[in-house]
Amino acid sequence: MRLLAALLALTCGMTAMAHADALKDLAPTGKLRAAINLGNSVLAQSGPDGPKGVTVDLARELGKRLNVPVELVTYDAAGKVFDDAKNNKWDIGFVAIEPVRAELIEFTAPYVLIEGTYMVHKDSPLKKVEDVDKPGIRIAVGLKSAYDLYLTRTIKNATIVRAEAGGGKAMIDMYLRDKLEVAAGVRQPLEDYAKTNPDMRVMDGYFQQIRQAMGVPKGKLDGANYLRAFVDEMKASGFVAEALKRIGQVAKVAPPER
Repeated sequence: MRLLAALLALTCGMTAMAHADALKDLAPTGKLRAAINLGNSVLAQSGPDGPKGVTVDLARELGKRLNVPVELVTYDAAGKVFDDAKNNKWDIGFVAIEPVRAELIEFTAPYVLIEGTYMVHKDSPLKKVEDVDKPGIRIAVGLKSAYDLYLTRTIKNATIVRAEAGGGKAMIDMYLRDKLEVAAGVRQPLEDYAKTNPDMRVMDGYFQQIRQAMGVPKGKLDGANYLRAFVDEMKASGFVAEALKRIGQVAKVAPPER
């Protein structure tokens, strides 16, 4: 019994130390500064009472677990979140996993999977995703978005044209203004736009499955490990699915990673 009690005490002590080490990484100022990308409506949306959505819910739940207040640091594009990873502007971020970003961010497993696809004019001769990568085709993207980074690596013949500010809306505005052939983006916002603009058509299929994850600035390993366990629990418990449902977003909760 004494041995068991000693082991339990040791385990509790180690758990408390791990929690304290994680807290130093995740809330070094005494509050949890969460970078929220309002440029992706699947994950976050502006509301009369402030931002809402799955990323906001996850940030607040994490703050509750850590027993610290949460400060939402809002952005209009994921690329801007990434740019601030080295500027001490946020403690946790919600961005898609990409090799370029992994140089500055310690990622969790993904919590949501969304599709990157194309929107074209309804009369466009481009019918399938595979039709797009051809000479003379110009693809509108949001600067440093997940789909910009992916297409930059994979497109061989078409030309990528980047909207430098404002996320998905700026990309669509540029696509229309400059009469480009294709707009690349997250499926749900593109479909929402096409519903109210019948001259547009969103392609079936996708060029990329975007793995949305949480992350901390590079090197904060205790915080990253705590965050990885947190994301695994939030997926398994149904928290992520319920948070998506509350704001009417249909997206796939990422499966457990082995």
